[in-house]
Amino acid sequence: MLATDLDPAWLDPHGRYEVRRHDIVADPPPQPGTFDLVHTRLVLVHLPDRARALATMTAALRPGGWLVVEDADTELQSLACLGPAQRRVNRLRRAVRELLTRRGADLRFGRTLPRALRAAGLVEVTATGCFPIGGVACDRLEAATVRMVRGELLAAGLADDVEIDAHLAAVEAGELDLTLAPLISAWGRHPG
Repeated sequence: MLATDLDPAWLDPHGRYEVRRHDIVADPPPQPGTFDLVHTRLVLVHLPDRARALATMTAALRPGGWLVVEDADTELQSLACLGPAQRRVNRLRRAVRELLTRRGADLRFGRTLPRALRAAGLVEVTATGCFPIGGVACDRLEAATVRMVRGELLAAGLADDVEIDAHLAAVEAGELDLTLAPLISAWGRHPG
């Protein structure tokens, strides 16, 4: 098994898989035409050249191999939080969405996955959606996201320290019933 990332520091170097630095847009596929399964989660939405990334992943598949892509469709999410902290959470989510848009993210990408997989030459394309609400996974992803982009939010004037600190404290205290953007999972088979 092989795990790749532009920054492999995020991957467990002691996992039961090989870790390799790889730019899915700029680099050729590792071991082209040999993989039974290629999977990506919450990556393509952030890339300006999503079609090239899909072409690289498709080229890595052996005939009959499967590509599974899971990505968010943030534009389908109307509210980020249910409950008393709703306004602050929704304000911060709008700020994060604005930041992502400025970086070139396509916040409607999830719903285009079936079409994108067919355009990449895959067959038997199928998709489904999931809308996670509350729980430890939602809280962890929320806190990690806000911490990762905190400096950019502050520099862009999209949030301030007081608001971010209050939000993180509420997340860590388990006070919020956060909703994540709908996650669209799509898969298709390399024709063989």
